[in-house]
Amino acid sequence: MIIQDVINHLEEFAPLAYAEDFDNVGLLVGNKSAKLTGILVTLDTLEAVVDEAIEEHCNLIVSFHPIIFKGLKKITGKTYVERVVLKAIKHDIAIYAIHTALDNSFQGVNNAICNQLELINKQILIPQQQTIKKLTTFVPKDEAEQLRTALFTAGAGSIGNYSDCSFNVEGIGTFNGNELSSPTKGEKGNIHHEEETQISVTFAKHLEAKILKTLFKTHSYEEVAYEITTLENKNQHIGIGMLGELKQSMDEMAFLNYLKAKMNTTHIRHSALLGKPIKKIAVLGGSGSFAIEAAKIHGAQVFITADLKYHDFFTAENDIILADIGHFESEQFTKNILVAFLIKKITNFAVVLSKTHTNPVKYF
Repeated sequence: MIIQDVINHLEEFAPLAYAEDFDNVGLLVGNKSAKLTGILVTLDTLEAVVDEAIEEHCNLIVSFHPIIFKGLKKITGKTYVERVVLKAIKHDIAIYAIHTALDNSFQGVNNAICNQLELINKQILIPQQQTIKKLTTFVPKDEAEQLRTALFTAGAGSIGNYSDCSFNVEGIGTFNGNELSSPTKGEKGNIHHEEETQISVTFAKHLEAKILKTLFKTHSYEEVAYEITTLENKNQHIGIGMLGELKQSMDEMAFLNYLKAKMNTTHIRHSALLGKPIKKIAVLGGSGSFAIEAAKIHGAQVFITADLKYHDFFTAENDIILADIGHFESEQFTKNILVAFLIKKITNFAVVLSKTHTNPVKYF
């Protein structure tokens, strides 16, 4: 197995196509063709983490946060980022970052928070836009079933909890091939009329290359007529943040104590309590002030996130309780998700959960 094989599994779980534009995800350091010796999974890649990878004989570090976020103009070892990169290169260790690709996955960061709090009826807080595409193509009527099946197998036609979804219209297609053509139906130089089926299927945008490859491989025509459009429909399985509900309502102080215990934190910064029972919860791991309004619109009684500034707390407006549990604390279970996934996919190589505590924030 090579490092690219692990990357393929990770991008099946959290496709990079759904990472935010500002982010720096994917393979940041190393050779994707290098033979794999082991995988170390961490929240942050620090020098101590690279040392741990060396000790554990792991030549791939899978990190939630990217160690390289802004452009590096020099690599002299002056900063912790430069020192990490230098040490990783020196010891032939690759570093892969997944960050907002996993943030936007239904099974990702925010799902981990919901599971930790034992929330039910989960749904995406802010669905990502323009993640659904539609393929429309035209195929000889007697080949329609074969093409539909191939497209379904490639991942097209899945809508929410339904699969094998398509829309089909029968009609007559016409074409006339020139002297350079090699038509599979009719003869070149003559207008041909063919009974065709128009097939329309939706697909997730990260599958576009796979869907087109399947279309061209399966379709019999020399020139395949098709069009792809991007839809405005919301994808309920891709997006940032998550909503969920407690199995039983709690009063506010009971919930805050429950939150501290479940998320393993000693401090919670919160807005004013409202004297109302807590049932519906919004969560967003990491810096989440931009989602306050979305949490309010969805009727959450509490919004759990991190990195709220002084003036952010005013925006609660006595409509919601804002609870800042800390950046590290909100994302601490992320590496467990990745380890559990990789262990299932890769059974013949070590997948190690980093023991290095990377939280730079200390409490007194």
